Amino acid sequence: MEGKGGFTLIELMVVIFIVGILASLAVPLMRGRIDAAKWSAGRAIMGTIATGLRAHITEERGSFTAVPTLAQMGFAASDLNGTYFTGGESGVGNFSWVINDDDPIDFLITATAPAEISTPYQMTLDQAGNWTETAKKPAEEPVEKPWWWWWW
Repeated sequence: MEGKGGFTLIELMVVIFIVGILASLAVPLMRGRIDAAKWSAGRAIMGTIATGLRAHITEERGSFTAVPTLAQMGFAASDLNGTYFTGGESGVGNFSWVINDDDPIDFLITATAPAEISTPYQMTLDQAGNWTETAKKPAEEPVEKPWWWWWW
């Protein structure tokens, strides 16, 4: 009598278990790559803002505005909008900027991640092209509950 060809229930369960372990390892890695791809759009917008700040400083040598408007940098209102990040005046959307000095040029651009991006929380770009990441959102102070809070 010949045995039928096929897999036993144990063999199938082992294969499903291995696939489950591999999937649980791969999902967090892919999530990080997705966030990095979304941040690349934010970095591109920050580079555009840096170009506008340099142009504003050069054109207004000595009498620049510390926080120039989009119009002063040569942008329209929607020029800084991307798929995940929103522009607008400094501090209105996901971006803010400030010029500290013009000799030598000194500015700082900050981008805050939108809700759909988990990490990093913020990214900054300075005049020298240095990128700095802030990994986590600042923790909020916990509210102390009175000893009787469970009663209510």
